[in-house]
Amino acid sequence: MISMRIQELLDSKKKTRYWLVKSLESNYETVNRLCDNTSAAIYLETIEKLCAVLDCEPNDLFSLR
Repeated sequence: MISMRIQELLDSKKKTRYWLVKSLESNYETVNRLCDNTSAAIYLETIEKLCAVLDCEPNDLFSLR
């Protein structure tokens, strides 16, 4: 199963979900789903934005569990 590592990346960078909401110009529901791995799908545009604000590569966002 593929899972998102967004919360791990936020923790390692000492950033909050609030910061991510503001940085992505998104909403709490979307960010919470991404961080809690309850999102059923993710747009490529969102992956691109996440990489930009978290200063990472796309494969840093995902892990196989």
